[in-house]
This record gives sequence, structure tokens and C-alpha cells, in this order.
Amino acid sequence: MTHILAIETSCDETSAAVVRDGRDVVSSVVASQIELHREYGGVFPEMASRQHVIAITPVIRESLRRAEMALADIDAVAVVHGPGLAGSLLVGLNAAKALAYGAGLPLVGVNHIEAHIYANWIRSDPDGEVAPVAPAFPLVCLIVSGGHTELVHVTGHHEYRWLGGTVDDAAGEAFDKVARLLGLGYPGGPLIERAAAKGNPQAYDLPSSLRVAPYDFSFSGLKTAVLRQVQEVQRSQGTDVTNRGVRLADASIAPGQVDMPVADLAASFQYAAVEILAEKTVAAAAEYGATQIVLAGGVAANKALRVRLAELAPVPVRFPPIRYCTDNAAMVGIAAHYRFVAGLRSGLDLDVQPALLLVAER
Repeated sequence: MTHILAIETSCDETSAAVVRDGRDVVSSVVASQIELHREYGGVFPEMASRQHVIAITPVIRESLRRAEMALADIDAVAVVHGPGLAGSLLVGLNAAKALAYGAGLPLVGVNHIEAHIYANWIRSDPDGEVAPVAPAFPLVCLIVSGGHTELVHVTGHHEYRWLGGTVDDAAGEAFDKVARLLGLGYPGGPLIERAAAKGNPQAYDLPSSLRVAPYDFSFSGLKTAVLRQVQEVQRSQGTDVTNRGVRLADASIAPGQVDMPVADLAASFQYAAVEILAEKTVAAAAEYGATQIVLAGGVAANKALRVRLAELAPVPVRFPPIRYCTDNAAMVGIAAHYRFVAGLRSGLDLDVQPALLLVAER
């Protein structure tokens, strides 16, 4: 029986977890910073790293307490060392190094993207059974989050072939920016989904993507199309078009500024984004003979994406519970287990790699 203490601080969540035998989450603690960053409409990197410094020790202690374990019961310490925000990554990595060195434990560095994939391997957690059967290889994984949109062919543990990714903004970033444009707030994903539930996805004919390589994605045109629709509504109501000529990242609808069909715009945007994500994922699964499709990352929590993938896919589609879609240390511990049993270790000279790739050859 193997127990791994895992740490995740790649962005704005401070998390620690204890994982048993690569599939069972014994404890999982996540300290969120959403409220701190909400007023900025996104993550403020310096604030994120400072908050990690404050939260890291209590979070690790709480994860061990909930697991009813001490460091003497742990077999290895795992930590994400990239990709992510450099300052945030440093906090978690230094904490993991200190624990590993002080307790004489092996250190296992984990790629953040790989960790998201391995969230699909969770069998159980303190709330009960999650998924009794592990994913079957070969599979195609769609990773969609605030910082990443990637399609990966996975033929075995640590055997990846990169098929495509975003050429501009990640899907989650597009959701955040459109939510800001529509005056919904931050984080954009759940707010767009909530507004879209009340809207008509066919209300606006929005482009799903620029024409890019077969398994690449582009959301810049879709975001701009939403901005143009907002401006058109403003013009039709005789309102000053205050957003004309400004960057989408800086545009937003002031409360009471105009009678904006936010629900329909959110629904139309979500529909267009989901369609291209689902269509390309299903096409990749067919071309590469995948036996399963797995979904990972924060946007994997989107119900419309889950439903559409299941409708289109000729093979089973699986995804983690919503609590394991966003950043968490449990997925890091799961991924680390398979590295640990394969004899893969990291030295104390392990450094952060903010732009670390899952697959070097693209």
C-alpha cells in the first residue's frame, strides 16, 4: 500500500491531499482565492503567490489531519512544478522539497496537465465511490481550463502524443473574457453556464472557430463576434457604443447601461464553444482508434460540454467529479503514484517550469 502526500499551487488554489495506491483519495484540502481575485476579473499573480505563502502550511497540516496520518506514514511527496505561474509554483515546490528533505522521503515532480488527465483515475474519496473502473488505453483526452486547451492521445501511462491545442486563448480564458464583457463577473465558466441555462443557444449565429489545423482551436474570433453583437444591441437601442475600438479584455457592460440579452448571448457563445470542442475531440478519437474519451480541466465541469460529447462520441466518455475538475492536489497525487511505481523520482534541484510542456515534440 502506497501513500503519497501531494501539493498543488500552480495558480490560485492552495491544495494538499493524501492519495492511496494511485486511485483512492484519503484526504483533499483546497484553499480557494476566488474572492481575492474577483475584483480584478482574473488572477493577480503577485497576490496569488503571497496568499499561497500564507495558506500552504495550514493546508498541508489539515490534509494530514483528515487522513489521520503523519509524515512517517507517507511514502513520497509529490508536487506540481509546471506549467503555471512562477511565483505560485515556487511556494508549493519549496514546501515539498522541505518536507521531502526533512522526512527523508522521495520527491516526485508532476506536470500540471498530466495531473488533470489523471483526475479520471480517482476511484474513491471521503465522500464515497467515484469510479470503480480505471480508464482504458488507448484514449483521447481533451484538457480544457483557464490556461490550457489541448487534445492528447494517451496510449499508456506517461505515453502521450500531442494532437493539437489553442492557437490563441484557452477555452476557460475565453469564458472568463466573455463573462466580463457581459457583466457577469469572475470566474466566467460557471457564470456563463448559469446564464446560458436561461437563454436560446440559437439566438445568435456565432462562429465556432477560425479555420486552423485539424485538432487546433481558436477562440479569438468567437470572442470578437460576441463583442460585435453587444455593440449592435447598443446601437439598436440608441446607446453610446462605449466598447468600440477597445480591447475585448477591457470591455464590459456597466450595470443598467443597456437592456442586453445576456442569457441569449451567453447561450449562443457557450453553444459555439462547446460544438468545436466536442466535434474535434470526437474526430480525433475516431482517427486514432481511442477506446474512450476523457475530459479534464476546469471547463470539464461544464454540463453542456459533457452532454454534447456523450451525444457525438461513438465510444464511452468519462470525466472527473466537478470537485476534481478545477485545480486540486488529489489529481497530483494520483499522477505521482504512477510515476513513483515506475521508479521515477525528482532531485532536490527540481526547479519550476512555468511553460512546461506535456509533450516536447509537437
